[in-house]
Amino acid sequence: MITAENKAKAFALTQTHKTDVGSPQAQASVLTTRIKEITEHLKSNKHDNMARRGLIQMVGRRKRLLKYLEAKDFDSYKKTVAALGLRK
Repeated sequence: MITAENKAKAFALTQTHKTDVGSPQAQASVLTTRIKEITEHLKSNKHDNMARRGLIQMVGRRKRLLKYLEAKDFDSYKKTVAALGLRK
């Protein structure tokens, strides 16, 4: 479960303005934080299939958000991918 502090840090990485929590950049950064946490959980709990399913859904959601961002604003997409440390 993502804490409020971690969520605020994730938003701060890619916000376009001070109260931005709904832009694709901000949503992708929070999803990336959650994906990292669940990945760590699954390293020690290999048979937690519900967490694995949730992880796969989050990765797909992040992929769709980034695909949308790439089509609409390529410069913002490049900045977001670099800030989050994603391969693309």
